[in-house]
Order: sequence, then C-alpha cells, then structure tokens
Amino acid sequence: MGFPLERGRYFGVIELYNVKTGAGSNVRAPTLMNEKTLQSPVSCSGVALHSGVDVALRLLPAEIGSGIVVRRTDIANGGSLIPVNWKNIVSSQLATTIGNDYGVTVSTVEHLMAALAGCEIDNVVIEVNGSELPIIDGSAAPFVNLIETAGVVEQDAPRRAIQILSPISVKDNEKSLSLVPGDRFSISFEIDFQASSIPCQKLAIAPINGTFKSDIAKARTFGFAEDVDRMRSAGLALGGSLDNAIVISGNQILNQDGLRYEDEFVRHKILDCVGDLYLAGAPIIGHVNGSRSGHALNHELLRTLFEQKDAWRYSSIAEHGATPAVSKTGPAPGIGLA
Repeated sequence: MGFPLERGRYFGVIELYNVKTGAGSNVRAPTLMNEKTLQSPVSCSGVALHSGVDVALRLLPAEIGSGIVVRRTDIANGGSLIPVNWKNIVSSQLATTIGNDYGVTVSTVEHLMAALAGCEIDNVVIEVNGSELPIIDGSAAPFVNLIETAGVVEQDAPRRAIQILSPISVKDNEKSLSLVPGDRFSISFEIDFQASSIPCQKLAIAPINGTFKSDIAKARTFGFAEDVDRMRSAGLALGGSLDNAIVISGNQILNQDGLRYEDEFVRHKILDCVGDLYLAGAPIIGHVNGSRSGHALNHELLRTLFEQKDAWRYSSIAEHGATPAVSKTGPAPGIGLA
C-alpha cells in the first residue's frame, strides 16, 4: 500500500491497435502532445545562494529539439554553452552543478529545472551572467511565474518521454531511490531527519500542470542554523538568508512567516528530485519512490537508468482525456487514488 495520491491532470503512454485489423476501428485516435517553448524572452535577477553574488537570468525561446541549454553571457569564447543534461553533471554538493568540456560550470539549476518540468517546457535557452543561478525565494514558484509571464507555445514536433520498462534502484546506506513502470509520472517521497522540528514526512503526488504549481513549486529549500558557520567557512550558503531559505534552530522555525505547507520539507525534496530527473532530457513515465534521497542519489539514478538500456524506451505521449484505442491510465504500482 502506498501513500494517498493527490489528484491532478496527467499524461500517459499511448499504445494503439492497428485500425486495419478492425480492433478499435470506431475509436478516435488520441491527441499526441507536442514540444513546447516560451512565447517571448523573460528575465529576472537575484542573489546566488552559495556564491552570494548578484546574477541576472534570462529565459529565451528555443528551436524544436534543441532541449534546455545554459549560455554563460560572461564567457566570451565558444565555451559559453552548457546543455542541461545528466551527462554534464559535475557536482552534487548541496546543489546540481553542470559543466562543459571547457571547464565552464553553472550550479543550482534544480529549482529552475523543476519549474520547466512542471510547466512542460522542452526547449529553452537559459542565459546567466555568472556561475550560479539566482535562488530568488528558495523555491520554484518565481520561475513558474516567469514562464507564465513569457507565455508558452506549442511547437510542430511530437513530445517524447522516457518510459520505464523495468525497476531500477540505487541506495546509499539508509537513503534509497527507485524507478518502476507506471502510466504517468508520479513520485512518493519520505524524509526523516530525526529532528523534532522536522518529523518524518511522507507524500505521494503526480506533479503535473496545476498540481505542481499549487502543491510543490512554492516549497523552499531549508537548512539548520547550527550548520551555517561551517558552510560559510567552506564558501557555501554565502547568499543564504531567511528571504530564500527555511532556517531551523532546535525545534523552532526562524522564518517569521512560518511554513508555506505543513509538510514543506518533503515537498521541497520532491521539487529537487523532479528538477534533477528532468536532466534525463525528457519527461519520465514511471513512478519514483524516494527515501531520504538528495542530489547525489538523484544523479546516480539517472546514470544507472541510462546504463541499463533495456530498462527504458522513448515513447510518444498524449494528454489524459483523449480517447485512445488502448490507453494505460491506471495508478502507478503501489499508489492509491485519493
């Protein structure tokens, strides 16, 4: 028995009978989803969480099939481009950092990637004038707002997804993360920091469209007050503040406004996982089950997935609500509908 699943619109893998055989001949074919990009450029600026430097960010429309690419505008030579892809992950320390063959890197991409995943954006250029994206308020909500401000346009190419065919799992002591076959993307997650201020929290959700924006996007990054001095002496969290992170001291939340969700901590872990897994290069059709997982294990799951070529395949996807001849739209294994 899994955790209750929050309702939400989703997309599923579609398989059709051959109409010439007669099977399903009187059934309307589904509407396949197409790739999407932004309608117009949009920009913002803010402090970078770890470097503490002010940076400017700009999102631009991109061509069909180009994917998600970072362009470092402060780099003059040809090494300014970094495809946002699992192959280019160079560090998992407290964030997701990507880099290219020229040694150019960009860190803390996971919140923007989660917003792009939740808004179903396939092709976009991310311009930034530094080595880290702005943290804004520590969640994905400001990036969702940027995407909505820019507008979204459908492109003339079918969207493809990575369909999970067999279970895959990775583990590090008490931490674990797995992918199992399913008919949509869904995720179950639990955390247990053994701290009185962060009790064991569990949540399962299909974070697609409205459910991502309302139930996941606003969840902020968090940390413990006793770790701040150690992190800053290591050159980390130099831009961190109560404006862009939840800070916990003992059994107290130091942020004056408190939490945005009662279980905001596990929701942010889901946000990070959604963002990290979008570095697969396409949306995943399958169920994710995580326990205490962080960036390192998220990245390890991607590497393991692509090493096991018989565990997945590319599939076209269609919105749930179309009328396919054969449509697998039941709940993912171990997940009950609320």
